[in-house]
This record gives sequence, structure tokens and C-alpha cells, in this order.
Amino acid sequence: MTGNIHSIETLGAVDGPGIRFVAFMQGCPLRCSFCHNPDTWDAGAEPQFRWTPEELLAELLRYRSYIRKGGVTLSGGEPLLQARFAREFFRLCREQGIHTALDTSGAVWNDEARAVMDFTDLVLLDIKTADDALHPSYVGAARSSNHKWFEHLRQTGKPVWVRHVLVPGYTFDEARLRGVADYLRGYLDVIGRIELLPYHSLGRHKYERLGITYPLADVGDLSREQAEHARSLFRQWLPGVTVR
Repeated sequence: MTGNIHSIETLGAVDGPGIRFVAFMQGCPLRCSFCHNPDTWDAGAEPQFRWTPEELLAELLRYRSYIRKGGVTLSGGEPLLQARFAREFFRLCREQGIHTALDTSGAVWNDEARAVMDFTDLVLLDIKTADDALHPSYVGAARSSNHKWFEHLRQTGKPVWVRHVLVPGYTFDEARLRGVADYLRGYLDVIGRIELLPYHSLGRHKYERLGITYPLADVGDLSREQAEHARSLFRQWLPGVTVR
């Protein structure tokens, strides 16, 4: 069994607790308007690495001294498109005592995807929007399985960090922000942190290189002050929850 791996980051600081080894898996079923990794979309594209779980673990172990207080994160793309690989790799990490985190949109819902949870220590669950009318055009698919994942994670006792990107004119809107907060209120027993991430256009050059129209060409980056305003609202609406 091999996995198609788009790229790796050896000293990641934003994809879970501590310093982390991050593997970005190739392939994604979504087409988020704000995505800054469109080069990971095509599951059939030639990956930078085609490794077995054992080979990825061997690469990871080269950096073990740096990530001893962090761990490993599988991101993407959507790692659950390669769920069998992800589960086996995380199993090997568990044997080594390495903390595992899965960064997922929750768009893949099947037995193989759920089996990855057997060896996952933390789920980074991306909530694109709670507005079902916006979701199809903004994300490229209907919102169908967020609640299924939340219920499954509640049943299995898996901790969750929610991630939500703030995009001017789309999700950085008080009504839509409140909609997300209201939706998350039902799952606070499993949510350990909410991360509100400011939109940036740093990936625009990738669209140009791939010959893809950039959907948010007229949208400016969210400022630090705007992001902090959104965080302050969430702290008011969801007191007691860690909001970053």
C-alpha cells in the first residue's frame, strides 16, 4: 500500500499542538473558493512522494527530536480520500508514541474514513460555513456530513479543534458568524478549541500557474483587527471555549 503525498512540512507550528511533522496528501473532493492549495485537488496528479506508511514513518522519525512535544498531522487536500493509508500510518505512529492529528473537512463519510479514528488522537475539523445556501457555491458541494462526524467523534470520545476561515464578503459577516457559533454550540462537549483563521491570498500564484481562475480575485485579505473582532464575538457567544 502506498500513499500519494503532495508535500511535507517538517517544522509545522499551526496544524495542531506543538511543533509538528505535516504530510499534505494529494486529492480533495471539494473546491473551496478560498483554498490556497489548489495543486492538491487532483487525486490523479503525480505526487511529489509515493510512499508506503513505513517509508513516511521513516521520514518522520528523522525529525523526532524536534516534534517530541508535538507530533504528526495529516492534511491535504483531504487525507480521508486515502483512509486506509492514513489509518496504517497512524497505527505505526501510535506504536512509536507519536501524537497524531487529522486535518479534515469531514466531506468523506464511510467505514474506511471512520476507521482512521482508531489511531487518531486529535481531529482538526474544518467548518467551511453553516449557511447551507452558501455552501454549494462556496465549497463546491453541499454540507452533508459535518453533523455525522461530530456525532461520531462524540461517541468515540475524540477531541476536536474546529477551524473556520474568515473571508470578507462571505463568512466574515456577523449573521453567518453567529450561525457557525450557534451550530457549534451543540457540540461544545467535544470541541477543545475554535480557530478562526483570517483569509489570505498568498496562494493566488498557484492558480495562475495551474491556469485556474482565482474565485476571490476581488477579495482583499482579512486584517488582524477584523480577525480579532470575530474572535471577540465568539468569546461572547460561546463563553468558556478557547477561541484563537
